[in-house]
Amino acid sequence: MSPLPEERRVRSTTTTTTTTATTTTTGTTTGTGPPPGRPTATSRSPTGTSRPATSPAGGSCRRPGSSVWRSARRWPARPGPPRPPRAGGSGGAASYTWLNGDHHVHTQYSSDGLYTVRQQVEQARRNGVDWMVVTDHGSATHARLGVDLVNPDIRAARTAHRDVLVFQGLEWNIPAAEHGTVFVVPSSEEVAVLREFEQQFDGSLGNTTEDRAVAGIRWLGQQMTNRRTPNALFLANHPARNGIDSPHELRAWRDADPRVAIGMEGAPGHQAAGIPAPEGPGEARGYYGNSPRPDSFPGYPLESYRTFGGFDWMTAKVGGVWDSLLAEGRPWWITANSDSHSVYRDQLVRPAGADSSEWFTANGRYGDPVDGGVPQVGRGDFFPGHYSRTWVGAASRDYGAVMDGLRAGRAFVVHGDLVDALEVSVRGAGGGDAPATLGEQLRVGPGENVHVQVRITPRRRPNAHGDLPVLRRVDLISGPITGPVADRDTQTAPETAVVESFEVRGNGQVVVNHVFRRVDRPFYLRLRGTDGNFSAPGSIEPRQDPDGNSDPWTDLWFYSNPVFVTVG
Repeated sequence: MSPLPEERRVRSTTTTTTTTATTTTTGTTTGTGPPPGRPTATSRSPTGTSRPATSPAGGSCRRPGSSVWRSARRWPARPGPPRPPRAGGSGGAASYTWLNGDHHVHTQYSSDGLYTVRQQVEQARRNGVDWMVVTDHGSATHARLGVDLVNPDIRAARTAHRDVLVFQGLEWNIPAAEHGTVFVVPSSEEVAVLREFEQQFDGSLGNTTEDRAVAGIRWLGQQMTNRRTPNALFLANHPARNGIDSPHELRAWRDADPRVAIGMEGAPGHQAAGIPAPEGPGEARGYYGNSPRPDSFPGYPLESYRTFGGFDWMTAKVGGVWDSLLAEGRPWWITANSDSHSVYRDQLVRPAGADSSEWFTANGRYGDPVDGGVPQVGRGDFFPGHYSRTWVGAASRDYGAVMDGLRAGRAFVVHGDLVDALEVSVRGAGGGDAPATLGEQLRVGPGENVHVQVRITPRRRPNAHGDLPVLRRVDLISGPITGPVADRDTQTAPETAVVESFEVRGNGQVVVNHVFRRVDRPFYLRLRGTDGNFSAPGSIEPRQDPDGNSDPWTDLWFYSNPVFVTVG
């Protein structure tokens, strides 16, 4: 298993034994209540019950615009910490340029695609997207024609829209598994590397066993080692949709080359698919309307084939598959994308005479779309950036920096522009080096306090649907790092839980503070937030999206990647 991500070393100085949490808001206030128009954040238990709390000394402990102190959970010491992490990193979230993007976009060079590259890039740009990856489906036709033919269109789009970073990639038919995004940094070898990868390792071309997926990831790593391409990444797409990405495969991909295999879609595309008919497709959100098939992993429950608040079950289930990987100390990150093929209510259609599968096979593409004159309400997709965004902390605004930020896990994902910014800072009480942020690691001494501060900038203008989304709750999720598992099909992390929930009132910047006291065991933490419109019955967990009746604009969430904390 690869080492943990970047670490921050601080000194141990504290000896108290309680864990506490507070929330605050920005602005100078007097007294115990927030000023008018400022948000407040009320501490809630994981069961959803709001209640007052006391300070560690037992008395009232309010701050201006703040909730009060409450105890949170703490784990007993346990032997067997994970491997020491790789040192390095920089000075927290504020030191990065945060760029939003989408690594799963299709064009007319996909057998089920529609739009030209330029049309997808222009729509992405209109939606404020900073970077995107063109990922046409791997296939015999794409390997023979499409991977070469699409490149001039991508290079033209790069020239026409220099403010959007346009990567060339492909959607890999992972041998014995689902689909995945593979992309490389622009270079003179980008087409050749992608073509050779597809021809040797695509599942549509005779590669049908799990070892071929591992071999493909290793091959991409070799191209980096040999300096044929400076950068290559792979992420699993819609991993729970058909139940064929087993837990042991996720672990095998990461272990094959951690520089390349970095994560999965936490939320799939096709988010418009659940809009009820006749206004929309009336299907399952994300087209997650499936059931087990012969090649599905038998350990997955039936609920895993559905989305929860628009998110894949592997991500949405607290203590589930994603948490089982994080609990090993395994860096495995999430993203959110459009999977844009043909867009809900758009009027463009394929042109007559250049719209058949025969035409596509012969030419490697469909003809440029034309206006059909009628909004297509049966389509389940949005354009890039219209609904889903993956925000990445990049050292600079360039291709390599975006890929490095993704690889580092320095990212959070959001639907419907629920929030405009998320800044996470985790530090030890001893001070010293800069705090850790998303994807990084903080190292503290035994018994030391760990301070978490989260700054959230809510949406300040209407989103693409014309709504002004309102953040209503933030959940802090945490669990111990227990080390590598013996059973590589492990899919649970039973000690991971919502440590604290914070209700948000108002529409200004929200600041949440939490203190883990006397830490004596390695752990990780991550965040999610919601507009609070829907949840599972009697719970604060996201609800299972009803088939055919899941308007995505009424159920918005954000999720962050984790921060790891080790003790030693």
